[in-house]
Amino acid sequence: MKKLINETSDVVDEMLDGMVAAYPDRLRRLEGTEVLVRSDAPVEGKVGIVSGGGSGHEPTHAGYIGDGMLDGAAAGEVFTSPTADQLSAMIQACDAGEGVLCVVKNYEGDVMNFDTAAEMADMEGAEVEQVVVNDDVAVEDSLYTSGRRGVAGTILVHKAAGAKAAAGGDLQEVKAVAEKVVDSVGTMGMALTSCVTPEKGEPTFDLGGDEIELGIGIHGEPGTQRTEIMSADEITDHLTERVLEDLNLDEGREVLTIVNGMGGTPLMELFVVNRRLQELMDENGLETWDAWVGDYMTSLDMQGCSITVCAVDDELKELLAASANTPALKVTE
Repeated sequence: MKKLINETSDVVDEMLDGMVAAYPDRLRRLEGTEVLVRSDAPVEGKVGIVSGGGSGHEPTHAGYIGDGMLDGAAAGEVFTSPTADQLSAMIQACDAGEGVLCVVKNYEGDVMNFDTAAEMADMEGAEVEQVVVNDDVAVEDSLYTSGRRGVAGTILVHKAAGAKAAAGGDLQEVKAVAEKVVDSVGTMGMALTSCVTPEKGEPTFDLGGDEIELGIGIHGEPGTQRTEIMSADEITDHLTERVLEDLNLDEGREVLTIVNGMGGTPLMELFVVNRRLQELMDENGLETWDAWVGDYMTSLDMQGCSITVCAVDDELKELLAASANTPALKVTE
């Protein structure tokens, strides 16, 4: 498979250097690590918001560093958790004395290493809290998790918690907002093709030319069903039905929706999915407050998408609409 890389062992290192080269006034790299932080970190008088995980999901996570979102993000190797040492260094670099909230996707390596990092940072005097995102409604346990996986809904946790911190919220207030999003959001994804990791250089799983995988994970984990190819509307119906069954929202509830590309899907196709998704919101008596369409949490070059629905109240609407300025997401009030 063709890739725009040099040595496979250098991909993550060179990607991070390339990000800093693109945004030298916004990002800096902690020396000797795979951690990027805001150029002005730690930000005085503000709770630090950090996240991280395996590479290959760009723009997640470092693409969301900046005003109104993350203060730091750690990058592991492709589909591999960052080490506890690097996570601890990130937490301490983003701690201005107001405490640090770690946003963790529910994968066993991430949870274990963030737990260890929090203990290490605590010994250095940092006050650390964590929230674990588990928005994937497709499967309860997978190759990588005990419990549900954390996927595209994580971006909304970054946004709401980041806005609350920017507005001066204390650590417990910021954590409470993050947990509100976790409790209000559901996601399900699908794949038309496998992804190809730089190291392997070939598809991570076999999917026939007339097959799709429903309920796929962002690391190429098996989904809930492999079936013959379906139309865009049929796929959207299936994913949305599962998400809404999980959320069990009352009629008239306002929601934010995301149609997220998995890395190799044209925007044309994502907007086709969004067209049907909004029809389904109407049919289910839900009111779309905001609709996001694009690549927010990918799986390298996988073709496919995920659908996220998040119930919003006045507090979440204010936080999700608050200004943010990051490489991957800009919001102007």
